[in-house]
Amino acid sequence: MLQALIMLVVVVVAAAALVVQGRRDAEHNARNRSLAAAEGFAHAPGTALALRSPDPTARLQAAAERARRGSGVDFITVLDKQGVRLTDPEPALIGTKAQGVGRAAAGEAFTETFHGRPTDAVRAVVPVTDASRRVVGMVSAGIQFATLGHVLNQQLPMLLGSAGVALALATGGTALVSRRLLRQTHGLGPAEMTRMYEHHDAVLHAVREGVLIVGGDGRLLLANDEARRLLGLAEDADLRQAAELGLGPALSRLLVSGEAASDEVVPVGDRLLAVNTRLTAPYGGAQGLVATFRDTTELTALTGQAEVARGRLSFLYEAGTRIGTTLDVRRTAEELSEVAVPRMADFVTVELLDSVLRGEEPTSAVDRMRRTALRGVQAGHPLQPVGDLIRFVVADTPMVAALQRGKAVLVPDLHAARDWRAQDPEGARQALDYGIHSLITVPLRARGIVLGMVNFWRGADSARFEEEDVAVAEELVARTAVAIDNARRYSREHAMAVTLQRSLLPSGLPDQDVLEIASRYLPAQSGVGGDWFDVIPLPGFRVALVVGDIVGHGLHAAVTMGRLRTAVLNFSSLDLAPDELLGYLDEMVTRLDAQTETADDDGAPLTGATCLYAIYDPVGGRCTLSRAGHIAPAVVDVRGTVTFPDLPLSPPLGVGGHPFEAGELDLPEGSRLILFTDGLIEDRGRDIDEGLEMLCSAVAEAGRTPEDTCRILVETMLPERPSDDVALLVARTRLLDPSKVATWDVPFDAMAVSQVRTDVSRRLADWGLEESAFATELILSELLTNAIRYGAPPVRVRILLGRTLVCEVSDRSNTSPRLRRAATTDEGGRGLFLVSQYADRWGTRYAADGKVIWAEQTLGRTREPDVTALIEEMAW
Repeated sequence: MLQALIMLVVVVVAAAALVVQGRRDAEHNARNRSLAAAEGFAHAPGTALALRSPDPTARLQAAAERARRGSGVDFITVLDKQGVRLTDPEPALIGTKAQGVGRAAAGEAFTETFHGRPTDAVRAVVPVTDASRRVVGMVSAGIQFATLGHVLNQQLPMLLGSAGVALALATGGTALVSRRLLRQTHGLGPAEMTRMYEHHDAVLHAVREGVLIVGGDGRLLLANDEARRLLGLAEDADLRQAAELGLGPALSRLLVSGEAASDEVVPVGDRLLAVNTRLTAPYGGAQGLVATFRDTTELTALTGQAEVARGRLSFLYEAGTRIGTTLDVRRTAEELSEVAVPRMADFVTVELLDSVLRGEEPTSAVDRMRRTALRGVQAGHPLQPVGDLIRFVVADTPMVAALQRGKAVLVPDLHAARDWRAQDPEGARQALDYGIHSLITVPLRARGIVLGMVNFWRGADSARFEEEDVAVAEELVARTAVAIDNARRYSREHAMAVTLQRSLLPSGLPDQDVLEIASRYLPAQSGVGGDWFDVIPLPGFRVALVVGDIVGHGLHAAVTMGRLRTAVLNFSSLDLAPDELLGYLDEMVTRLDAQTETADDDGAPLTGATCLYAIYDPVGGRCTLSRAGHIAPAVVDVRGTVTFPDLPLSPPLGVGGHPFEAGELDLPEGSRLILFTDGLIEDRGRDIDEGLEMLCSAVAEAGRTPEDTCRILVETMLPERPSDDVALLVARTRLLDPSKVATWDVPFDAMAVSQVRTDVSRRLADWGLEESAFATELILSELLTNAIRYGAPPVRVRILLGRTLVCEVSDRSNTSPRLRRAATTDEGGRGLFLVSQYADRWGTRYAADGKVIWAEQTLGRTREPDVTALIEEMAW
């Protein structure tokens, strides 16, 4: 088989080499043929003259086709000096520009393997020169790769056939030679003969079991080294009668009788040997016997010890799988007691420091511990119950000694241990009367720090503890200590992360009148995550809704969420459009990731975080949304119909290089907008499509409040302990009463300011806001004057009445006014200062076609300006 395999490899390699060589030869021939065809046509009489004619295509197309057919190439193409095809076998390519012919345009003829349009080929490009050696055009000729492959495919059957014949001949010859060798060795190959010798040598010298072969006449034919050692045979024992070897009557009888025996223990000298005998007649040759010997003198003594050790190892393995299954300190202590009772002890008590139970760092004061776990084989025992405070105040007790030494203390007989009774004589007497008589006490330590104490007790029906039990107890407690310390540290970090996250999430929803909002946040089973939401009131009674999802869980995710939420709050204060805000947020995430990469810390990158930012305008019910890798919201209309609007989707934050887009929705009054993270709809048992269908079924009912919607979604969509955290925000829309909105288009003339001021005063009187008229007129005059003086038409004024009074002036200019202190010699520059004095808030926001300057006043309260500041500002 090896020879056949070698021949197969040789034949395959030879065939592959021939194929590669054929391919290379074909390509080389193609280069030569292409170059010959291109040079022949380029230097043909009349080619250069035809290129200078008014219609070179008409004169050269037919000649090029004849030359192509005569030379056997796939194409001959004539190009002008710029590489534009003048002729081609495919007329559709005439007029198109060829690639990679710059060298020929510079006067150099070359051949190459070309990859590109219109097809891959081996081509030659030759310049065409006139009598003065100037390049007037180029000729490209070549053969396509498909043609080369067709030629090679015609040669493959012959190559493969030859390879198959060679392989068959080699295999047949190998088989004939192997058959002759087998006949000569009676069917045994070289490997089998070698193996027989190796086995014989191993039996004689290497096998650690004695072997004797006794012939049919009772003579010793063979004895290996181990048999000579165990039986004490002399050097000349071969061919002597077995009965004369001095092996003792029992063993001599087995060797002479010719009977089969299995593991019969026979004394030989000071040893106990397990003897097996078998007859050799069924396996060929004369009647004989084979005997094997094993020394069982030490095995009998070790068997009991091995069983005990095996039981202890099995016990420790089981303990490793059952202790520390949860990250709960109390449950881990209970698991220790459940494992140890009754296999190791009749009663187990576990005491822990109060600081450990609270998840804090252990203190150095270890004289007071809280009993955390207790388990026994019987009820009614006198041991103190779970929850009691255990004090270690007497220095002579085994518990205090174990704490001081840092290792286990064994008290095999509690009746004789007077120091054990010192701390609680009455309790000790009750324990002894109950039958408890033996104790191992072990300090529960991790990282060299004491976390608690574990006591193993045995009762009247159990044997005393021995020194071997101490090692098992220490190993068991050491594993438990690691698990308890991990649980304590997890509890502390989890509490810190939860506290941090709750401080970073919104503590309450802000006051506003245009959306009825309800929200939920549910942490994941594995701890806190990075999902978050926010509700941000904006000028003009608009409201921004935000939902985001940070990759990962834990403290880092919570901190990252806080950073992004703070960034969104800061960017929203600039009153940016949703797509523009996400663009700034994306740049910030990119910079933070770059800093993380250069800082060599273990912080996870922010790339992959998703965010959905929406702005709802109650004037008209228009909602503008932009999302960075986030799931689209659900919209439930007043009839209960659920839709998922097709909004532009941009990559997650931090990817970079992609612009963010915004979409718009018209939301009638009473519509519900549901924003959520993927933890609501995705789970281990369902995909996103199934989750969306479940969400539609859960919310498809008219008239539900946002609070009811949140409650139903949580009850329907989420298990008791979700695998991912969930942020949910439900908003029901309201529209601003049209009677509370007034709009005027203002002519681009300063003289029109007085008329608009009069109209606004009349409207304020209709609304019953005469006390706000003066301040509003002053604010409006200054904003309109600025818009007409520095802005661009058209100019529009809009007054909105809600819980506050908002005055807006818009124009087509993108210049932003800014507050400054005018000099005494300035004729202007005091308008915005007056606005800031009379308005509670003011600012600028940009639209797609200009800007809007707004000012907001609180109803029922006219702000008193700073008189001193006004006098100083107005002083000349």
